[in-house]
Order: sequence, then C-alpha cells, then structure tokens
Amino acid sequence: MSGCTEKEKTTFQQEKKEWLNIKPYGIYYEIFVRSFADSNSDGIGDLKGATQKLDYLADLGIEGIWLMPVQPSPSYHGYDVTDYIDIHPDYGSLADMKQFVAQAHKRDINVIIDLVINHTSNQHPWFQKALTGDAKYRDYYVWADENTNLLEKGEWGQQVWHGAEEKYEGIFWDGMPDLNFDSPAVRKEIKEIATFWLEEIGVNGFRLDAAKHIYSPSDSDQAEEKNHEWWREFRQELEQINPEVVLVGEVWDNATVVAPYLDGGLTSAFNFDLAEKILESVQAEKDVGIVSSLVRTREFFREISAGEYIDSTFITNHDMPRVMTEVKGNQDQAKMAASLLLTLPGNPFIYYGEETGLEGSKPDEEIREPFIWSNEQDVPEQTSWRALKHNKDFEKKAVEAQIEDPNSMYNHYRNMIQARRTEPALISGEIERAFTKQAGLVVFKRSTEKDSVLVLHNLTKENQSFSLHEKENGFSSLFYQSDDQVEIKKGRKTVKIMLPPYSTIILDEN
Repeated sequence: MSGCTEKEKTTFQQEKKEWLNIKPYGIYYEIFVRSFADSNSDGIGDLKGATQKLDYLADLGIEGIWLMPVQPSPSYHGYDVTDYIDIHPDYGSLADMKQFVAQAHKRDINVIIDLVINHTSNQHPWFQKALTGDAKYRDYYVWADENTNLLEKGEWGQQVWHGAEEKYEGIFWDGMPDLNFDSPAVRKEIKEIATFWLEEIGVNGFRLDAAKHIYSPSDSDQAEEKNHEWWREFRQELEQINPEVVLVGEVWDNATVVAPYLDGGLTSAFNFDLAEKILESVQAEKDVGIVSSLVRTREFFREISAGEYIDSTFITNHDMPRVMTEVKGNQDQAKMAASLLLTLPGNPFIYYGEETGLEGSKPDEEIREPFIWSNEQDVPEQTSWRALKHNKDFEKKAVEAQIEDPNSMYNHYRNMIQARRTEPALISGEIERAFTKQAGLVVFKRSTEKDSVLVLHNLTKENQSFSLHEKENGFSSLFYQSDDQVEIKKGRKTVKIMLPPYSTIILDEN
C-alpha cells in the first residue's frame, strides 16, 4: 500500500474482533424453504433441512431468518393459505418448526415467518363454507353488492371481482379471496393465529405480506386510514405477548405512503425505493442519489414514528429478478450492491443465493430456483423440485466451491458482514452526508454517540484518486478494505486516497 505507514496498512481481520449483536438490529436472510435444503431426499426443501443448515447461516453472520410461507397451501409458493396453524406437509410438521426455531435461537438467530392475511386460498375451509351460504363465514370475505362496479380494475390493471354468480373481491387473483377486516370475527381470528405462532412456536415476529392491501379502494373509500388503524391494533395486541415483536411490512410504494404505517403500526417496512437506487447506482457506476434520498426518508420516518422504527433494506427479493441477472452477470457490480447494502443503516435482508450469485428472472418460479450446496448435483441436501434454468453451473454457484475461493461472491458477503458486525456505527449508527465527493463514488458517514466511520465506495471500473475534504481528514485510520491495492497517503493537512475499481474502504477517526 504505497505511501502508508505499517500501521496504516492494517487490514480488517474478523478473527481478532468479537462479533456484536445489538438488538433490535440484525442481518436477516430470506429463505424459500422448498428450494433451500432437503433432509429426506424427495427433492423438496423442508424444515429439517433448513435446521441442518443453521450453522452455515450462523457462520455467514446471519442474525435473523425470514421464512417464506410455511403453512399448507395448494400453490408451490404458499401465498394462498388453507390452514394458518399448521405446516405444509412438504415441509414437515409443527414439531419440526418448533425445533427449527429453538435451534435458531440457540445460535442467537431470530425467526420471522410470512403471515399472509390479506387473503386466504379459495380452498380454505372458511371460503368453502362461505360459498355454501354459511352466514358466519360469508362475513369473513368481501362480496359485491348492487353498487359495486364489477368492471373496476385494480392498482396494476388487474381484475378485482371474481365468481360466477356472486362476486367476491380478490385483488391478486381469483384463487386468493380477500378477507373482510370490517368483521370483528376476522380480526379476532388473525390475532389468535399470530398469538399461536408467537406463544406456541416461539417465532420472533412476522413479515406481513401485502400490508397495504388489507383494505382496498375497491371496497372502502377510506382504505389507507383503515389499514393504518388495523396495524396499530394488531401491534398493540402482539406487544402484550412479546414487547419486542418484529412486524416487517410489505408496503411496495413510495415513502409518503409507507410512513403512516410506521406510526404505531408496523415496526419496520421494506425500503423498495432504496433497493431501486442501489441497483441503479451499481448499473450506472455512479451515485444516483442513494445518500441524499435516504437521509431525507429516514428523517421523515423518524418524525412519523417518533423514532421507533428500523428500516428493512434489501437489494432484491422473491418477487424481483435476481441481482446477478439485473447486472447482466457482472460480478463486480453485484459485489458493490452487497457492499452498499451492508454498510447502509437498517436491517439488511439477503435473499437466499444472493451470497453465491444465483441468477433468475421472471416468471417467479425462475427467481426461486434451488440453492446450490455442492459441486456435485446428487448430494442429499440438494433440492430438485424444479429443473434449473439459470443456475446449472454447480462448480461455479456452489457454496462448497465459493468457500474455497477468496474472491468469490460468498467470501465478499462474508467479509462485508464481518465488518458490519464488528463496528457499532455500521450496525446502529445514523447516516450522514459526507463532505468528500467525487464522481463515481458513494461516500457517507455512519455515527452513534460514541463511534463514527467514513464509508467510501468506488462504483466504477477505474481507479479513483482524490483527497478527503478537510473536515474529514480525521478519518484516516483504516478499519476495512475490500481490495489490498488501496493507497492512503497522509500529509500534514491532507489525506490522499486511491481506490481501485469496484472497491470499498471504511475509515475510523484517529
């Protein structure tokens, strides 16, 4: 490292630092159980298989797991539930689920599960009874009346009303009839379901699917206000069971729509705007406003929530083309997306396989392909419920191969996670705009009351040489570097830096 003293050459080494676990912050990992790990050689991932891989996740540095739907369902994805207090038979049993949660907790890993309560399956006993005219269960769903516009289209141009004779609301499709949250009985059922998972199974909370669709404009002219009220009621109920309950909502919209859900309702919401900016920035190899936008959004959310919220950040999830596909296979850009995610504030969520560079594009099945464990295709844990289309190169995509390659995607994720988990400012610190600026760089500060770091990312394929702004010359002690060709030259009044292509450094104050 030209121009540095020996002390300045010190590179971040996780082995010499203790990992920190600062609740309620943590790095989460989203698992599609069907694709993750198989324990009984039927080709379908299951809970016992996932339990057997908890050490892999703990070693990676994961502190929380989000399980996509695990309840019985007629669909491969599980987002149309037929029984809210059981486990899909492909995945195992309630006993297996209890064991999974217990073993995760033993490793200081939280577990949240998808709770899909906007709608049920049309095969759910409630809906089947409603179709027979059962008055109790008919009131569980939303039905058209003489004033309903049956030709009305939904938010993305879809059909809303379904059925041959009597029309029912299903904003996603006819196989997912919407529940009626004006029914006290429905509200009571949903609270009892959530209570079961918290008390009997021991989960730490829920990822709340379609959180902004509980009431829709098709059935209420006060849909948003009623949604906010429901989630406040739901949170108040669950906090009596677990004051630290995690309620992460899917509110796929802009910040002005998301914010009211954080006012006493959801404890967190996924930051879709940030995910888009991360991808846009690494693709364009320039900052498209990540820091300035995030600072404004966080200030807004803190004001609305009285400071009681945590951002849930991510790059992609199970509904979106995978990162490696978005960057057209450019591993350097995918690594920079990970570096941004893991140095920005909030609780980062990693979609299974992002850490190994899995690829995938729509339709949804192709972004949920089996995880690759070994160079060999016939290892017992390998799932095979769906033929691979995008990830056939086992020797390249397998965890087994990537662990041995210091330059692999897996080791990049692991190193960035280790950096985050050994620096309090990166875990819980607020983000601040930096004075140091240069085209092609994303630069920001992360600060707590006691700790402060300066984070610098070079998104480009070129070396970037620059000097720190004079107000940031105090940040010249190297905490982490992703590339050992970084150069830092300290003068009496200047700190000059050369960042290699697609690299990150994190600087401590002297």
